[in-house]
Amino acid sequence: MVLDLYAQNACFENQHGKWRFTSPTHVVYAFAQALRELSVEGGVTARYHRYSTNEQLLHEGMIDLGYEPVIDHTVQSPIITSFKYPTADFNFRDFYEYLKDRGFIIYPGKVSQMDSFRIGNIGEVSADDISRLLNLIATYTTALKATE
Repeated sequence: MVLDLYAQNACFENQHGKWRFTSPTHVVYAFAQALRELSVEGGVTARYHRYSTNEQLLHEGMIDLGYEPVIDHTVQSPIITSFKYPTADFNFRDFYEYLKDRGFIIYPGKVSQMDSFRIGNIGEVSADDISRLLNLIATYTTALKATE
């Protein structure tokens, strides 16, 4: 309810700047900081370009490692990318823990009939971060293949 910006703006206009409810100081401060960071980065276009670059690097790197994307690249958004499990006996929990222990958090898949996982391309993530992640996945994948 606090983030109903239309209703909040109407309250500001009609009641001389009054908040609809107790002012969410922490939310407003966080939003102001996010807008400052967006401006420093160069705006929405620059951020979208960074997200798209991250997704492209991730997409190509994962394919090179033998992971198949769930979504066709022509309709893939730059926000989060889903990949199919590389084998029927792939252990997502082990993969997840391996990456988590090395500073990366990924997500289980949300496709109902397909074993998959997702990797986010947004936030404070750089091309160097994607490269480090791909190196870790390469190491994990190589070790997994060696035990087969």
